[in-house]
Amino acid sequence: MSSVVSVTTDSKDSEDRERHDPFGTARIEVDDDDLRTVSPGAWLSGLQTRLDNLATRLTYGRD
Repeated sequence: MSSVVSVTTDSKDSEDRERHDPFGTARIEVDDDDLRTVSPGAWLSGLQTRLDNLATRLTYGRD
């Protein structure tokens, strides 16, 4: 990606490059706790872990 960015910004002045820099300071950051709250992937991974643990206990008789 860096090479694509440099190719597309070579003909622009420094102000345009700063505005369109994907690695610049303007970005959306989400707190980890907030992300876990709204992310279905986080819910499903927790569910998967619990189901795996349950299946292991049922299969091998371990508590």
